Amino acid sequence: MNKHNILDKLEGVRLRFEEVEQMLTDPQVASDMQRYIKLNKEYRDLEPVVKTYNDYKNILSNIDSAKDILATEKDEELRDMARMELEELQEKVGPMEEKIRLLLLPADPEDEKNAIVEIRAGTGGDEASIFAGDLFRMYGKFCETKKWKVEVTHYNEGTAGGYKEIVFNVTGQGVYGVLKYESGVHRVQRVPQTETQGRVHTSAATVAVLPEAEDFDVELRPDDIRKDTYCSSGPGGQSVNTTYSAIRLTHIPSGIVVTCQDQKSQLKNLDKAMAELRTRLYNLEYQKYIDEISSKRKTMVSTGDRSAKIRTYNYQQGRVTDHRINLTLYNLTAILDGDLDEIIDKLQMAENAERLKASAI
Repeated sequence: MNKHNILDKLEGVRLRFEEVEQMLTDPQVASDMQRYIKLNKEYRDLEPVVKTYNDYKNILSNIDSAKDILATEKDEELRDMARMELEELQEKVGPMEEKIRLLLLPADPEDEKNAIVEIRAGTGGDEASIFAGDLFRMYGKFCETKKWKVEVTHYNEGTAGGYKEIVFNVTGQGVYGVLKYESGVHRVQRVPQTETQGRVHTSAATVAVLPEAEDFDVELRPDDIRKDTYCSSGPGGQSVNTTYSAIRLTHIPSGIVVTCQDQKSQLKNLDKAMAELRTRLYNLEYQKYIDEISSKRKTMVSTGDRSAKIRTYNYQQGRVTDHRINLTLYNLTAILDGDLDEIIDKLQMAENAERLKASAI
């Protein structure tokens, strides 16, 4: 796309930005919370594009001014200054246009949402459960560095440690847009704690990351939901196994079942279970969109087929390999301690490259 097309597209963005800004001051819009939230999000999404547009226009304007000086000015000192400025400005144009192309790519509307993450032990018996626990610890450490809040809603412990399954909510800024790259099968190669002869085993755990549905994303009819209460199990104080605080919700039309037992309060467990149920129903429709884009973006197998093997953790070699982008890093310990930034950054870069290639920008 040439400069004129970029400027035309950016001018359209600027006009929409001003229109949204004006609508946000309208009392009628402010009284419609659902509309106000969507417009406010659009405003925040457009704001960095408009700022970059203004910077880009300033650079182009200064380039024209420098060229005018070189074409008309006789003073050599001024010409030298203009020549130096022109070189500096022209070096900025390419990176600025690349940034603009990325900003103009349509964002996944789910990226800014919170996420519900579920980790399930796969093949490998007790060792798979232990590995699922290792993955949960890894994500917990990673979320801690991002200052994201993690709340466990449901878990089933493994017989030798770790978890057969664990489900947790992550809340913070842009959570889903980062964690979505973790969906898929994670494989570990190591000598298990349960192995007596020192043989290396291969085990696996499955990670699914879902964007948390907002209240207005899904309408839940009370008649469609069956609620059961039961005693919580596992650690949690005196109320565990003595009060019916755990909640099980069954969505009758879809057959989806969710449980929550991490709070002593039945009402708090009910709120969390409803949020998870809403998210799972929302994701039935969202998955259709994911399947469509994943067929076009080969890099992002994680957002499509959740049964696809995405990453291997090899303890003997201290190696982590992400199979989607053929990335191998020899810092296993740091990664298991939550240092996922390099992997996720490279996955985002690969996805952006594919999106740019597929777009007309």
